[in-house]
Parts: sequence; structure tokens; C-alpha cells
Amino acid sequence: MPNTSDASDDVRRGTRDDGPREAPAAARARRVSVDPQGPVLVEGPVEIVLDDGTVARSDRFMVAVCTCRRSRTYPWCDTSHRRRERSAATPDDRNP
Repeated sequence: MPNTSDASDDVRRGTRDDGPREAPAAARARRVSVDPQGPVLVEGPVEIVLDDGTVARSDRFMVAVCTCRRSRTYPWCDTSHRRRERSAATPDDRNP
């Protein structure tokens, strides 16, 4: 008996196989790297939902997310977590 269904019926039912398909964005795994002394690095693009409900978006291929909350560009890291060392220069050591 000949098959009376056409290709469009297969597509509607989700049974037609056209080869590998890209997974939906929500299903793709993201690589996250945690640095104990610094930011969390996330492969982008990313969306971050903040405490107040606003959404911060970045299309970059790698994003540094602040974990110390010292960043002026929070939630993105601006390296404020790094220790700042001042030189112990005396007034005599400075050039006029």
C-alpha cells in the first residue's frame, strides 16, 4: 500500500529527520570558570537577572561576572577585586 502522507505531515508531527539540528539556546551547556580571587567567567552571550528584576545582557564570547560587588559596572567585573598597592614613596623620592 502506498504511503499517502506527504513530507509536510512528517514535519508537523516532528517525525521527519533532516539531520542534526542545533539545540535550543536553553538546552546548550555554558562553560563557567570560577576564580577564587576574582570574577566568574561565563561563555557568552549571557543574560543576568539582577535582584531588582532588571536584566543585564552581553553578547561577548566571554563575560566576567563580578562576585565581590565592588565593581562600578556591576554585574560585570571591572577588576575592582584586585588589591591596590600604593608605593611607599617618601616626598624625597618623588620627582618634581
